[in-house]
Amino acid sequence: MAEQDESAKLWKVNRTIHELVKDRGFQVSDDEINMDLATFRSHYANNGGSVDRAQLNFFTNHRNNPMSQIFVFFCDEKSVGVKTMRKMLGILEEKNIQQGVMVFPGSMTPSARKVITAMASQYKLEEFSEADLLVNITHHTLVPKHEILTPEEKNELLETYRLKETQLPRIQMADPVARYYGLKRGDVVKITRPSETAGRYASYRICF
Repeated sequence: MAEQDESAKLWKVNRTIHELVKDRGFQVSDDEINMDLATFRSHYANNGGSVDRAQLNFFTNHRNNPMSQIFVFFCDEKSVGVKTMRKMLGILEEKNIQQGVMVFPGSMTPSARKVITAMASQYKLEEFSEADLLVNITHHTLVPKHEILTPEEKNELLETYRLKETQLPRIQMADPVARYYGLKRGDVVKITRPSETAGRYASYRICF
């Protein structure tokens, strides 16, 4: 029964991480997102019902820039340490990919988090616990639509309204929606909300 619960959890996590990658502009098969639980189990679970997380690893290219790739690494360690981070970095180096996302069932040690900071000039590394991905927060009715502006759109916005970056409202990098979209410091996001009077209205925030 525990294996059944575990596979149902990983089915949800696998769907959300594929939606996340797709929402960032990377190529993702809709079959992975729309896969039902029975199909997921037949693909990834063994006869005992447990899932080998390594089978869920995948990498893909960006739709508009095929040279840009992302690698998603599922780890089965309850507490991710430096050794696992090095393993992931080894795969990124081997495949010549600069962007990696680690998904793990428990927690990450402070030492492992320091690796993310230490390697920031070479690799964009992100981490999500499986609990973070059980539900896609962007599907929640209270979360408005977010769109990341291109550098050109950002400059146009600042010029049009004669604003400096420091005058824009802020969104923290640690904000769950900012993490979902992988916002970097300096990125500007357009947030579109419904309005009773105007139908819809847009606001802008800068990531810091």
